Amino acid sequence: MSVSCCCRNLGKTIKKAIPSHHLHLRSLGGSLYRRRIQSSSMETDLKSTFLNVYSVLKSDLLHDPSFEFTNESRLWVDRMLDYNVRGGKLNRGLSVVDSFKLLKQGNDLTEQEVFLSCALGWCIEWLQAYFLVLDDIMDNSVTRRGQPCWFRVPQVGMVAINDGILLRNHIHRILKKHFRDKPYYVDLVDLFNEVELQTACGQMIDLITTFEGEKDLSKYSLSIHRRIVQYKTAYYSFYLPVACALLMAGENLENHIDVKNVLVDMGIYFQVQDDYLDCFADPETLGKIGTDIEDFKCSWLVVKALERCSEEQTKILYENYGKTDPSNVAKVKDLYKELDLEGVFMEYESKSYEKLTGAIEGHQSKAIQAVLKSFLAKIYKRQK
Repeated sequence: MSVSCCCRNLGKTIKKAIPSHHLHLRSLGGSLYRRRIQSSSMETDLKSTFLNVYSVLKSDLLHDPSFEFTNESRLWVDRMLDYNVRGGKLNRGLSVVDSFKLLKQGNDLTEQEVFLSCALGWCIEWLQAYFLVLDDIMDNSVTRRGQPCWFRVPQVGMVAINDGILLRNHIHRILKKHFRDKPYYVDLVDLFNEVELQTACGQMIDLITTFEGEKDLSKYSLSIHRRIVQYKTAYYSFYLPVACALLMAGENLENHIDVKNVLVDMGIYFQVQDDYLDCFADPETLGKIGTDIEDFKCSWLVVKALERCSEEQTKILYENYGKTDPSNVAKVKDLYKELDLEGVFMEYESKSYEKLTGAIEGHQSKAIQAVLKSFLAKIYKRQK
């Protein structure tokens, strides 16, 4: 089915999300009508429209002609998708639409453009779900997004591994169905394949840095931390949404290496914030209790502590880091305060913001500046 046809089928769904008085019709060639969506209604109703596009994509996948579904298998995939794909904050996916809108420099988006940018956003949410389902199994995690990890749901267990593989394959079914006739289709496929590889390699570095039973803080350094974050988080969380929007806007990604570099640096800054908040934020505000110390994570805080510790303080860190007993955790946190890691972070945050702002304002394109500034505004001095 072509995107135009799909958009016509989506008409009723879009109407539910966006009031009719915000929809303007324009004839294209006398036969094809496309609704143009005003900026204000886009902002107000973007999330509901985004969720409605999810329903369309899910229906496509549940009726994919490549597989002859039974009622049982269709219900399984339906439940699995709602549990793992739909339940997140959707920040990465929505960023594709926001970024594409900014690249259009105030021009209203057609219904087709809304649908396609939402579809690409959902591909990133599918990618995130794929990573998390398998990551939770590798980490033997208990909860995710306030509910049991998918593999811990009764009757799921290790079937979750195959579900992860399904999630990964769904991305390319969506791309093929809705983007195959686009001039940037091959670039999209290459982009998702490359970012998936980078993220998997980042996960590998994270997992093998310290094998269970071989806990050794001497392996931790700022360069190792940066490599883990760059590959495991920054590419798919920060670069991928903007890269998707750039491709939709007709841009060649090879001409935007500087944009990639800024977004990777932004992703690293974001993760350093995350490491800081894990230890110092109020759990009520953060929405969770941080466990980086107990989990022996290669956190920015422990790396900076190792840089600043005296011989005696290093001994305290080695004796207590990575232990679950609250008294051990308290000793590490006391040491962090003694080393003034809160002040060290504040200085890092200030310098990072100054560096990122300078790089953004130095870009020749005002539209791309707007995209990057939008990302930075969302994360600067965040509390959760």
